[in-house]
Amino acid sequence: MFDHAYGSYMKYAYPADELMPLSCRGRVRGLEPNRGDIDDSLGKFSLTLIDTLDTLVVLNKLDDFEDAVRKTVREVRLDNDVVVSVFETNIRVLGGLLGAHVMADHLRQRGERMQWYEDELLHMAKELGHRLLPAFNTTSGLPYPRVNLRYGVLNPLSRTGTESDTCTACAGTMILEFAALSRLSGEAVFEEHARKALDVLWEKRQRGSDLVGTVINIHNGDWVRRDSGVGAGIDSYYEYLMKAYILLGDNVYLERFNIHYSAIMKYISQPPLLLNVHMHNPTVSVRSWMDSLLAFFPGLQVLRGDLKPAIETHEMLYQVTKQHKFLPEAFTTEFRVHWGQHPLRPEFAESTYYLYKATGDPYYLRVGQSIVEKLNAYARVPCGFAAVQDVRTGTHEDRMDSFFLAEMFKYLYLLFSEKSQLPFDIDDYIFTTEAHLLPVSLSTTQPPCQGNNTVRTASFPQSNTQYIASLEHTESLVCIIVFNPISIIQLLQEHKGVYRVKLVAEVSQTPEEEEVVPHIVQLISPPFLGRTVLTAGPAKFGMDLTKQEHGVSSASPYTACGPIDNAAEVKGHIALALRGDCMFAGKARRLQEAGAIGVIFIDHREGSNSEETPLFQMVGDGDSTTDISLPLVFLFSREGAVLTAALEEHHNVDVLLLPKERQLGHEEEEEELRGEQQSQQQYCTKASENESTEPCSAAVLSPLDSSQSPNSNSGPDTNP
Repeated sequence: MFDHAYGSYMKYAYPADELMPLSCRGRVRGLEPNRGDIDDSLGKFSLTLIDTLDTLVVLNKLDDFEDAVRKTVREVRLDNDVVVSVFETNIRVLGGLLGAHVMADHLRQRGERMQWYEDELLHMAKELGHRLLPAFNTTSGLPYPRVNLRYGVLNPLSRTGTESDTCTACAGTMILEFAALSRLSGEAVFEEHARKALDVLWEKRQRGSDLVGTVINIHNGDWVRRDSGVGAGIDSYYEYLMKAYILLGDNVYLERFNIHYSAIMKYISQPPLLLNVHMHNPTVSVRSWMDSLLAFFPGLQVLRGDLKPAIETHEMLYQVTKQHKFLPEAFTTEFRVHWGQHPLRPEFAESTYYLYKATGDPYYLRVGQSIVEKLNAYARVPCGFAAVQDVRTGTHEDRMDSFFLAEMFKYLYLLFSEKSQLPFDIDDYIFTTEAHLLPVSLSTTQPPCQGNNTVRTASFPQSNTQYIASLEHTESLVCIIVFNPISIIQLLQEHKGVYRVKLVAEVSQTPEEEEVVPHIVQLISPPFLGRTVLTAGPAKFGMDLTKQEHGVSSASPYTACGPIDNAAEVKGHIALALRGDCMFAGKARRLQEAGAIGVIFIDHREGSNSEETPLFQMVGDGDSTTDISLPLVFLFSREGAVLTAALEEHHNVDVLLLPKERQLGHEEEEEELRGEQQSQQQYCTKASENESTEPCSAAVLSPLDSSQSPNSNSGPDTNP
């Protein structure tokens, strides 16, 4: 199976990042339709090759490993002008380079192979580590979610650095790779930054429950999403606390893990289920479904030695796979499909491996056999293995993620093999969350001496653009040149810890000018998980979104300037409506009469975007608009294209509509938090193309009419 998957990648895709197994070609970023956040893993650095390197050693394919290392050293570049996910690049590429270096060094020391190797992979890992470091240049120490491999974060050419938040796992899944890099290279800076990020997450935990939320503001440390679980958005934060103790030998990590673990077993674990709760009010579950990423948790419980709940949860997951062939991305407590995708995730196989090694029970070999059989029967295609678009129909998706080769075959091979068949002692290593192998001997390698704090400076180009500089708090003095003291002081008071710097000509506002309050459309379903946030403009009429949070459901874009032909499908959904041909208020009235619960307007001017065009408030048509009660927001064309592409790709997309300041996660009193939770449940709906509306934690976008794209030209706009 591995030969078929890896051979197909090398034959049809290399040097591309990933294989498209249905098209039998490589996926090159920029040449294929944009898939949103999923593409942030692709950095034009032969991702699948690097992610697979140490798997070749585990499977005893040592000739292939040596060839692949030569290819990597000779042909892979890490300085591409590409914006990538810090989290994914760390676990897949940095982890892949480090795991491969450790294996190459081991083989070299045995004297039989790799005698030519001179730590080239470690040098590449160090280069990549330095390219990821700019992400940590924030006030809090939590990293930006994305970085440009060539230009960093704050460089005007970076095309990133505007994000305000990141997921807990994204910030808390750096310590294994960064600490290993520090201890192997002698440069302390990597471990220091990763540890600081973990320190911040620990300090920001809810002290009453000892739980953490899912999304956090990287500038001020406020929680943006306060739901707490062990699946998507948080999962590997807990994993890395436990494994950091094993790899590095520091009791602090174990103490923190044990406190979190007690809270998980008290509030989240409802054997055999693991249900999300509100971090401030953990006695109430916030949703009745689970996501597939929590399948790693029984394996983590095995590492801790807590076998009984691990066995129970694993068995529950096995029953779900029996019913649906694979674990769907999300499933209800009654094992019904919530999100039908299955991108060949390895977490269930991972936990199966851990449980077999802990118990020796051949039952888990039979579970592994079922995984193998279903992959061959339902995912194998002529050019590799294809992800499943929907487990209910068995339709395929044209993707084979690198983690399939990095993790799935590693855990399955190790499940069925004996220790004596491996070219190294597996007990000498710990698996990263991407199943890369790091030696536990690093616990006896002291981290390099810490250097003095360095002074960081920020410069601002002379242009009519607004910039935000996050200045790290250090013991050194920070000098700020102030052009307009009164205005700057006011801004500092408004934006705790975030310095908003504008040219003097821009600072002054006349009393009659109204500030446009930015809103957002936040995609929260897999694979977005709240990390895709689209800047939106508000309306002067309709429901005041500054007072409520909304889950929304969508129809495809169209002008809404005539009778609504598909009122039955619009009812209970939020409609995507194209700007142009008639007034915003007229569109809103028609959609409200059709039963829509809100409207997202999308600009018809191709290429417009919130970075280059000032936000504006949509206004009425001159008549009274008190009859319009829908929540309304406006997306420019580029942001709208992200939303419609996500909808076209995934069919069901969960989103939240809310003011940007609410997305920043300002702390509120307990009573307000409970009210917020209740209001979110009240305004959420779940729907798909053929399903009825029902309460849920957020709502689902479903297509309605794709006859017009958001970039089509619909004529002049009568409401500029």
